[in-house]
Amino acid sequence: MAAMLAAQFTGLPLSQSPAPQPSFRLGLRPSLAVRARPFAPRAAASAPAVSSKPAEAAAPQVADRTVVRIGLPSKGRMAEQTLSLLKSCQLSVRQLNPRQYTADITLIPNLEVWFQRPKDIVRKLQSGDLDLGIVGFDMVSEYGKGNEDLVVVHDALEFGHCRLSLAVPKEGIFENVNTLEDLLKMPEWTEERPLRVVTGFGYLGDKFLREKGFKHVRFLSADGALESYPPMGMADAIVDLVSSGTTLRENNLKELEGGVVVESQATLVASRKALHKRKGVLEITHELLERLEAHLRATAELMVTANMRGNSAEEVAERVLSQTSLCGLQGPTISPVYCRHDGKVDVEYYAINVVVPQKLLYKSIQQLRSVGGSGVLVTKLTYIFDEETPRWRNLLTELGL
Repeated sequence: MAAMLAAQFTGLPLSQSPAPQPSFRLGLRPSLAVRARPFAPRAAASAPAVSSKPAEAAAPQVADRTVVRIGLPSKGRMAEQTLSLLKSCQLSVRQLNPRQYTADITLIPNLEVWFQRPKDIVRKLQSGDLDLGIVGFDMVSEYGKGNEDLVVVHDALEFGHCRLSLAVPKEGIFENVNTLEDLLKMPEWTEERPLRVVTGFGYLGDKFLREKGFKHVRFLSADGALESYPPMGMADAIVDLVSSGTTLRENNLKELEGGVVVESQATLVASRKALHKRKGVLEITHELLERLEAHLRATAELMVTANMRGNSAEEVAERVLSQTSLCGLQGPTISPVYCRHDGKVDVEYYAINVVVPQKLLYKSIQQLRSVGGSGVLVTKLTYIFDEETPRWRNLLTELGL
């Protein structure tokens, strides 16, 4: 209730709003650079009150510190999943005192870990106080506001999946409103009586509805329990993060078709200036990216090994490659299985090793059996390292290196 009393109407009808900001790409697979208006950090308190030069747009400064800093979420499920992923990549975070905000990663001695709120990770990347961060793309989009200094290094860390979505009540004037277009066409929204939207994502919400053609919208800023605002008559709609949608349904709300503002999951983000100017940042980013890419790719694959009788490795390969699920990364590995027969070393079987997607495991085993495979073994993989990860090449291109 305190949060509700403190909430204020912060927006104006969209028809009276300032000109829209430059375009901002949203989506599950963001581009490496999130582009829009630059972010201007607050001036230092010690700055002179009068300057003989005209003020220039403030930009993140790269300080003289030599240690590289990464920001990680400090609380909640996102924090747990981040630490779990890093541990799976042999990058366990060592926090000597749970009350401290700092920690380290033993295998990367020049990397300093700072536990921060997600929104503060984005802000401190922009101010130059952090060099790297793991944070949801929704946070990057909302609090980065398109700052070109923010570079999304890895856009899909495979946890923290959610969507920022617009929802309205199921009943009343919204009973037959099921799409964003239905909401737009409602005659109720006028300059005197705008659509009231409560959200903690004012930048993204305003931009989204403006681009969809809404002219009369007023935003109410709030951080929690947004689902209670429409039933209490304090708002008409909400823009909030949705995972399963259970909370919306339990509060008699529904998502609108076409009302997804942005799809989100955890991302690895970096400061462009730090990548260019601070010693060690680019090298550490490369190592993090290599480890993350190799591990995430491996978690979706399995190694399948089977024995197969054949006259030659080529003949066995012909049979294996005739099956669509047994092509592996570049192809199956086939090697002779030596045994002693009548006192002589002979080859009657060949061992087949092939990497298959987890979702195709049973189909792959069926196909192996159909061409004579037996004694099938299945092994989990920890890493699959490419010759060079595509995301690293993309990053270097983005940085002009």
